[in-house]
Amino acid sequence: MAVEVMARDTDYGAFVEKFILQPVPSPHPLPLSGLTFEIKDIFDVEGYVTGFGHPEWARTHSAATSTAPAVLAVLRGGATCIGKTVMDEMACSINGENIHYGTPTNPCAPDRIPGGSSSGSAVAVGAKLVDFSLGTDTGGSVRVPASYCGIYGFRTSIGAVSTAGVIPMSQFFDTVGWFARDPIILKQVGHVLLESSDTPHVRPSQVIVAEDCVRLSSIPSGRTTQVLLKAVEKLFGGHIIKNVILGDYVKDKVPSLKNFISEGNNDQETIPSLAALSRAMRLLQRYEVKKNHGDWVTTVKPEFGPGIHEEVWEAMRTSSDNIDACQSMRTELRAALTALLGDSGIFVYPTVQGPPPKLKMDAAAFEVDIAKAFRLLAIAGVSGFCQVSIPLGMYDNLPVSVSLVAKHGSDGFLLNLVSTLHDTLKEEIQVAERTSY
Repeated sequence: MAVEVMARDTDYGAFVEKFILQPVPSPHPLPLSGLTFEIKDIFDVEGYVTGFGHPEWARTHSAATSTAPAVLAVLRGGATCIGKTVMDEMACSINGENIHYGTPTNPCAPDRIPGGSSSGSAVAVGAKLVDFSLGTDTGGSVRVPASYCGIYGFRTSIGAVSTAGVIPMSQFFDTVGWFARDPIILKQVGHVLLESSDTPHVRPSQVIVAEDCVRLSSIPSGRTTQVLLKAVEKLFGGHIIKNVILGDYVKDKVPSLKNFISEGNNDQETIPSLAALSRAMRLLQRYEVKKNHGDWVTTVKPEFGPGIHEEVWEAMRTSSDNIDACQSMRTELRAALTALLGDSGIFVYPTVQGPPPKLKMDAAAFEVDIAKAFRLLAIAGVSGFCQVSIPLGMYDNLPVSVSLVAKHGSDGFLLNLVSTLHDTLKEEIQVAERTSY
């Protein structure tokens, strides 16, 4: 049963609505007992309107008649929900700014964006308002705000957690994800949502560093991938660490990608094959946004904020051209990356291309920034792999992170690996922070 509570101004602007959903009673000990959480305003809760980040959506839709299975799962796991959080309008941004409900304040860097579209969910965890939170990740909406707010963020393998009762953006890419401040809670939530018992701890067979992706980052590798690799070496030995130029591998192994590679683009910094992967992902996302919500957008004509306005109306203009090629490319990419990783392999590269940008970017800068970010985000997004963003402390007073990516269905393995790395990685972060000042 939900009990409504007044929202408070002191909550970093994270909440769009506050209420209490009590955990489902059980005579047995529950894995999430005593923990609090909140949910992105994209999940249905019986009796409440799902707002989808826009007041016009809330005004034109009725209250949900059932609660999303993912929300029910964590309630049955013993956790208490305390409300819904602000998100980007229609989940169509990774910045986290919302002109209608306000932009949640990044607890690590108040003058910087929190990242989106699961902005309030990340802020609530980063600000210690809850123990964990639920979000969704289509193009990066858990991974980006996790990185920008200095917390853990987990994107599941496509289909690993039910998206029933979640407003769709793009069914080809939509996943449920979650945020936590420590890997133990991250893993506990994972066991509940993935409906899995504690899987055996398996040593990674290889840790593959995507060298070209590392070079995309504006942050020195000594504060991102190298910190993680030192922990890996201490725990598992340096012999499992390998390097790859991922863009070249993808170009060779994913023939359908040629349909999306721009002619005459030889700038190594852009990694043409990953830029093409990003373009294909965004094309398919836009096509599905139009398919899912085009009637509502063109009928209601709601006001959108900078950047999101352009993105939504670009989606409305998207045709079905090249959609079949997108589908072929997804299949080829998953097969190619699965072959490269083998059993129990992981990729390592930065979550995003740099620190969180400043608030209120202009639309042109917004588009440039998003294009850069998607070159990294599209790898797991298009392949359907699971990915975790791991916080690595602060560099130049801004949060930094690194990502681990495992093949489809390896969610439990990846969660276990993060918890195994934690203590050693914490020591390496402390050393890196001391030596970078």
